[in-house]
Amino acid sequence: MPTLSQSPVLPIIANVFGTISIGFGINAILRPVSALSFFEFQPPASAADRKLVDDLMVVYGVRDIFWGLVIYIAAHFGNSKALGWILIAGSGVAFADGAVCYANGKGEWNHWGYAPMMAAVGGVLLGLLDRS
Repeated sequence: MPTLSQSPVLPIIANVFGTISIGFGINAILRPVSALSFFEFQPPASAADRKLVDDLMVVYGVRDIFWGLVIYIAAHFGNSKALGWILIAGSGVAFADGAVCYANGKGEWNHWGYAPMMAAVGGVLLGLLDRS
């Protein structure tokens, strides 16, 4: 009998996280003000500061696209251990994004809401719920 960590549904769920991440990345690159809204930040007023923030949103967008592609790659090649650890690491990224928002007074739950879901799917992929 296959173990829970080998369920064919788990890579599909992981790919959903990857797709969301890629979508966030594309949004950050093409629409930096929209991406800032997920952090509940306002764009700066001055043109120089706005350019800096827009450029940083490109960096953020590339990070999210990379992260999504890594999820796709691990899921495609069927490495459940690597995929599990990638999702757990990704939940750390989401937690850190939320911590930045928390330090700025709002928006943390836009990130903290999905961090435990990613960690849970990652843990299942690692076999934490498999019966011995």
